[in-house]
Amino acid sequence: MNMKRRVFLKGSVAASALGVAVGAGLLTPKAVLAAWSKEAFEAKKIPDALNALLGSSDMADSGDIKIKAPDIAENGAVVPITVSTGIAGVESISIIAANNPVPLVASFNMGEGAQGFVSTRIKMGKTGDVVAVVKAGGKLQSNRKEVKVTIGGCGG
Repeated sequence: MNMKRRVFLKGSVAASALGVAVGAGLLTPKAVLAAWSKEAFEAKKIPDALNALLGSSDMADSGDIKIKAPDIAENGAVVPITVSTGIAGVESISIIAANNPVPLVASFNMGEGAQGFVSTRIKMGKTGDVVAVVKAGGKLQSNRKEVKVTIGGCGG
């Protein structure tokens, strides 16, 4: 019985301390909010999304961009994607699912000196190309890989 009382008291003290910290404004998320380009992520066409997000849709094909994705995704709701590149001065990496109702899936702004590598899971509505767009030195370069989807993940 004595141990239960100690656990209760420790929990009460911890909860009180947390409540005071939140009340004082010490635990508010100020610097962790992500930037959001509403226009780019709502665009229905790839060029419109790229223009809104990156200021241009002129891309050059590049073999220096590697896309690791399954050839066949059994469930389009969870498709693992890894994009890597050795291109110097990578500013951003964007991932597009060409046949999705809204093609722009993700965009990552890279800090100075960061490696050109991102890994995430995306939703794909149906079979189509996954396009990786890398912005480096103010220019856009891309590569694509076809992923076959057996069960769509965008409500299909």
